[in-house]
Amino acid sequence: MIDWNSFTPLTALAGGAIIGLAAGAFILLNGRIAGVSGIAGGLLSAAKGDTGWRIAFLAGLVGSPLAWQLFAPLPEVRVEAGTGTLIAAGLLVGLGTRYGAGCTSGHGVCGLSRFSPRSLAATAAFMAAGFAIVFVVRHLIG
Repeated sequence: MIDWNSFTPLTALAGGAIIGLAAGAFILLNGRIAGVSGIAGGLLSAAKGDTGWRIAFLAGLVGSPLAWQLFAPLPEVRVEAGTGTLIAAGLLVGLGTRYGAGCTSGHGVCGLSRFSPRSLAATAAFMAAGFAIVFVVRHLIG
């Protein structure tokens, strides 16, 4: 069932365009893929002079909602899962990110826009896994 009251295609399109522009600018200006897991993971073993831009990128991710809040109220965040489920989900996402050599932003946004076959396979795999999990959890379990 679609929640038509929350269906906002224009703002979703605008957000996608902004993400695409930012990812394109990042690769053009910095020569790097805007994959969040690679940027965050690179902090653990960053090369000399490679830490500042990584921290700035991640600070921008955290700071964006704070900046938004200056102009409009933040949307309500509702998480309908227990702590154990969230921990398991986070660990599985981290594991999948390591095995898939990247995350949704790296493969789905940046890799697909570069016509990377590896990113196409990775994106298809994590989308299929997500669809399957939602189907099992929502329709078979409960």
